[in-house]
Amino acid sequence: MDTIRKLPASDGAEWLLGGFALLRRAPLALGMLGALWGLLTSAVLTVALAVPGLATVLQLLVALAGPVLFAGLLWAVREVAHDRPALPAHLLQGVHEGRLPALLTTLLPQVAAGLLLGVLLLVLVGPQQLQHLADVSQQLNALAQSGQQATPEQVEALVSDLPAGRILLWLLLGVAAAVAVAMTVFVSVPRILFDRREGLPAMGDSLRACVHNLPALAVFLLLAVVAMFAIYFGVLLLQLVLQLLAGPLVAMWGRNCC
Repeated sequence: MDTIRKLPASDGAEWLLGGFALLRRAPLALGMLGALWGLLTSAVLTVALAVPGLATVLQLLVALAGPVLFAGLLWAVREVAHDRPALPAHLLQGVHEGRLPALLTTLLPQVAAGLLLGVLLLVLVGPQQLQHLADVSQQLNALAQSGQQATPEQVEALVSDLPAGRILLWLLLGVAAAVAVAMTVFVSVPRILFDRREGLPAMGDSLRACVHNLPALAVFLLLAVVAMFAIYFGVLLLQLVLQLLAGPLVAMWGRNCC
């Protein structure tokens, strides 16, 4: 990718379709790797909730493991593309390849964006208004936990003093920062893992490639969001169907047992 090419917007759809095609070639193996990633993350977060003293350290470990596990998942996908099996050991392939420092470098844009948004929040909203916002949130949570539903008049009275315009501006800046971070890491991890590129140059390559191909990137992200919502609703419908079918079966089994 030393020469960045201008791609048509339709290539964004082809990226997504290509990803689903690879998933269909090894759904169980790739799905198992994704589930293993989620299971490891959930286990660490559960321990963090059970042991508050370790919460910060464990959350930091989860953040550090993200780029490594993502790189391992990409390696497994490439193995499937070459008609080779995807294995759980591939999740640590970035470590085996000696790319751990470069992969961890991809966390720098996230850290920088978080610090910048924190400073902007203090500047735009201010400590007093932030405390007021926290108080409003606690009052609304207290109403919800008590089983009461806040009326529109109550909500308006609670939020009337909040700087809604500045909070909205901060949220928009947060969305812009998230997009910028995504552009810096969009192709940097495969560059680091497969092309042996160092972290900062790889992120620069990713940012330039995304800027040159914004239409294709926008199409890809839009279709990816639509696909995720479609999968989510499909899973919900499947759960409802299973509940409807399992309910009578469970009742019949209970009557027969009795």
